[in-house]
Amino acid sequence: MRAVRGAITVSENSKENILSAAKELFLAIVKANLLHEEEIISVIFSVTSDLNKAFPAKGIRELGYKYIPLLDVSHMDVEGALPKTIRILVYINRDIPLEKVNHIYLKGASSLRPDLGGRKIE
Repeated sequence: MRAVRGAITVSENSKENILSAAKELFLAIVKANLLHEEEIISVIFSVTSDLNKAFPAKGIRELGYKYIPLLDVSHMDVEGALPKTIRILVYINRDIPLEKVNHIYLKGASSLRPDLGGRKIE
């Protein structure tokens, strides 16, 4: 089992932006790691306290992922933390070296892990 991390920022606190960003981030992780639905054990989203218009997991359900367990939680409200950020943790059933896992950080969230965020998705 492995876990894939990622994050994305949104420009404003709206249902449309939250759902769109969650879909973009999740699909980027699926694509970068060549994941099949059967390999995905579960997904946890966390959102900063300034995002409260939608649950990111709803966006994944809208993509048709019906059976994967999804959970939304509130991220710790740490002073100076990056605002308007959705973070994701995807547990996958795959035995690969840790350095082969493609973690994805998009938009302003690339500043959270500059050592990982620059990976190009083809």
